[in-house]
Amino acid sequence: MNKAAQVTNDPLTLEVKGLQTTFNLNAGKLHAVNDVSFNVGRGKILGLVGESGSGKSITGFSIMGLIDPPGEISGGQVLFKGRDLLKLPEKEMRQLRGTRIAMILQDPMMTLNPVLRVETQMVETILAHEKVSKAEARRRSRDALGLMGIPSPDERIKAYPHEFSGGMRQRVAIAIALLHKPDLIIADEPTTALDVTVQAQILAEVQKLARQSNTSFIWITHDLSIIAGLADDIAVMYAGKLVESGTIDEVLDQPHHPYTVGLIESIPSESDGRRRLKQIPGMTPNMLNLPDGCPFRSRCERASPQCETLPTTELLQRGRTLRCFHPHTYKGSVI
Repeated sequence: MNKAAQVTNDPLTLEVKGLQTTFNLNAGKLHAVNDVSFNVGRGKILGLVGESGSGKSITGFSIMGLIDPPGEISGGQVLFKGRDLLKLPEKEMRQLRGTRIAMILQDPMMTLNPVLRVETQMVETILAHEKVSKAEARRRSRDALGLMGIPSPDERIKAYPHEFSGGMRQRVAIAIALLHKPDLIIADEPTTALDVTVQAQILAEVQKLARQSNTSFIWITHDLSIIAGLADDIAVMYAGKLVESGTIDEVLDQPHHPYTVGLIESIPSESDGRRRLKQIPGMTPNMLNLPDGCPFRSRCERASPQCETLPTTELLQRGRTLRCFHPHTYKGSVI
């Protein structure tokens, strides 16, 4: 089997091929993203999952071209509708950010200016990229707030960020990301700090947006339970590498990589309340001092001397990818 990215028959919004992002530190070179490849179809939601420090957020910032020294994107391609973003001049990349590609951060106050009214921030965001009247920019801003389920948008648009609850502030941040109707939105754990009810409301709005406007999403999270009900596809990262990917049903119903299995088994189950939760043994490795071979082998009960050699990514049937010598099998096969 050959090394390859996930295959899909849908029109592709994004193709990430062999992405590498490194940080040149005094202690050595840290490979935060190491040979990562995946696709995002038009109007599809990809869940990018992994523990803290796995490289998933750096992957999102790399796609946006927001890696500053001592970090650098040291290899690979990021094809947005066929154009390699890594080769674009910074001026062209700035034009794409916020218009065709947008990002939503975990803390909405990193997006919102606390001393400016929401109206001012949203209107200026539109005027920075488009030559429209201020009245038209305000109308679009108000409509974006309404789309995200914010009640009385004509009144709320005049408020300051501190006058909103945490959930409403996150809705405002998402509304700002939607102002130019981007083709791709990268969401970096935007609902982590919200209560379950507000979280569910926002996730429902995101799914509706993807269906109605064909906006593609990369939803970055450590929470598999969110991705299970939200995403179409899933990519699992560990220590800077993609270890498994495929459709959400395939990967969650029949996970092959031992790390994916461990993540799933650590989720509480309502249907089996007496089952003792399993814990992945050990700790995530030091990214500056990764072991030879598979970085998960020190925590894996299936590890063998073969795992001292780094496995390559293999393309399985139906577009699934896997990086493992000893995967979990179903009916005698990993297919």
